[in-house]
Formats: sequence, C-alpha cells, structure tokens
Amino acid sequence: MFKRIMVPTDGSEQAQKAEDIAIELAEKLGARVVAVHIMDEKLIYPFEVLEEEGKSILAKVQEKGKKRGVQVDEILIYGNPIHDMKKIAERSKADLIIMGHGKSGFEKFLMGSVAESTLKNVKIPVLIVK
Repeated sequence: MFKRIMVPTDGSEQAQKAEDIAIELAEKLGARVVAVHIMDEKLIYPFEVLEEEGKSILAKVQEKGKKRGVQVDEILIYGNPIHDMKKIAERSKADLIIMGHGKSGFEKFLMGSVAESTLKNVKIPVLIVK
C-alpha cells in the first residue's frame, strides 16, 4: 500500500501528532518515513539558528522511529513551506503525506496554510492531523 510516508514537521504540537501517526502507520505497513523540515526563507533569523533548530526537530523524529523500528530518512532544506511541498514529495518519492494543521483565522490569513496548499498541489494522498 504505502511504502514512503512523508511527514513535514516544524516541531509544533500538531506536527508531533502527525509524526507519531506516520511512524505508527509505517511500523504497521513496513514503510519508511521521510521527515521533512523546511527552514522558512521568510524568517529573519540567522541561517545557523534555523539549521540547528531543523536538525534538532528531525533528530527527535529519528529517535521516535528508532524506538519503533521504523527507518526515518531526513530532509532539511531552506525554502518556502507553501511552495516547496509538492517538489519535496515528488523528489522523495513519497506516496502519502501525513501533516499537522493548526493555524486558523487571522493567523492563517497572514501566513497562508501549508496544509491547504499541499492538499491543492500534490497528487498523492494527504492525511491532515488536527
């Protein structure tokens, strides 16, 4: 069924729920997890700070995978989460995306919705975790 489950993560509570579901499903299906963190180019932090934070977030997903015996591949890139998700899904050969969604109202209006954009642009199934 699914062999490569992509889970975009920013380390938020909603993303951590998606990570847990992705790892649990991967364990049951004998699939791999592709953990993705996009260092948002719109943020005005030094690159080194964003990179260190991204590595830390991905290391936590890696640890969750090890505990469950699930292979976790990591992708850490600098870009735009709204525009780059389709390209990352294609290049990673993911056949399912599991992602958190937590923004609403004015925050969603200001920042856009990564989950909404992903739903509109990718051609593979997407599971949204609330």
